[in-house]
Amino acid sequence: MAGVEKPYRVYRGGRVKGKVPLELPPERAPRDGRTPSKPKIRRPRRRWSWKKRIAVAAPALFVFLVLWAVAGFLAFRSGVATANKRLDRMAPTVHAALTHQNGAILSHPTTILLLGTDHMNNDQRVYDFHSDSIMLLRTDPSKHRLAYLSIPRDLRVEIPGHGPSKINAAMQLGGPALAVRTIENFTGLPVNHVMVINFHDFRELIDNIGGITIDVPERILSNPFDCPYTVQRCKTWKGWRFAQGRQHMNGWRAQIYSRIRENQLNPADTDITRGERQQQVLRAVESKLVSFTTFLGLPFNGGKLVRPLATDLSAWQFIELGWVIKRSPGSKALHCRLGGSSDSSGSSDIIPSEENRSVIGEVTGATAPQPPQPGGGFFAPGCFIGRSGP
Repeated sequence: MAGVEKPYRVYRGGRVKGKVPLELPPERAPRDGRTPSKPKIRRPRRRWSWKKRIAVAAPALFVFLVLWAVAGFLAFRSGVATANKRLDRMAPTVHAALTHQNGAILSHPTTILLLGTDHMNNDQRVYDFHSDSIMLLRTDPSKHRLAYLSIPRDLRVEIPGHGPSKINAAMQLGGPALAVRTIENFTGLPVNHVMVINFHDFRELIDNIGGITIDVPERILSNPFDCPYTVQRCKTWKGWRFAQGRQHMNGWRAQIYSRIRENQLNPADTDITRGERQQQVLRAVESKLVSFTTFLGLPFNGGKLVRPLATDLSAWQFIELGWVIKRSPGSKALHCRLGGSSDSSGSSDIIPSEENRSVIGEVTGATAPQPPQPGGGFFAPGCFIGRSGP
């Protein structure tokens, strides 16, 4: 086979100066005679480390939360502005009746009057001054303390310019302004702010925040009212039923629970205990409003949260109040009630008792909380810590 050219090239081992030439086989060589380029070497992409990811994600998340908070605040402020105008239309003189507060809600004790009614139409600007619920909320930020004081609407008091009458008559006779003056005179507590709550819209608010959870202290069978069935079925309907224990309620169910005045399973249930149920509902709503889930929905629901209200509180004061409530544990909240004895003449009036003075001192923190005295009757005044009743 000598003299025959081999089909391959023999390379000798050893170190060669310079770079080894790269040659392509004849069938892959460029036809135009150009020098073939070197093959590209793809280097694997370097993945971001967790530290680098966190360094980028943290500022981005912070900026997002700031923008989200600003959008939520603007929506909320718009709703509060509407609630302020609603109070101005309803009671233009109420601001003069309120006691000016020297300092911020965030750092000074504050007393807020809550007037609940289901006789107010916000859309048509029709206001029937009828108060179904009267309550004072007192905050003490320095002690992280909240105190709720329910005032029976049948309590007989002196109404300025009108003489003695049921306390809820003050709302009927002179609107929120006269109600503020009457309650200040009777309790001796300065009222710094006022909220008029429309119960119909309050029901929608509870639905918007996903409902509330209530710990019902005892089984309830109410007297028949607001029957949801047909006329024929309502003739044999016994009333609303609530089981004992913790249960989730939507707005409609929570409204019914707070309106029950009689429990057929407990003859001792009165308008006083109805006030305790209203405190339960209010506290549950407050806890839900200051939650993180509510914050996330502010850009969409901020204006709806104050739709049930007519109030003098500004948007920033609401935020201060929310922070005070957030920092005040519910287990230490004080739930109080004023009371007295039934009128011997047979009327439905409640004659105030001397123990009411002690209850006011308990609300302000001047004296230690005391439950209603045994033998004090159905309307005995007193306070409970961490719960609204026995």
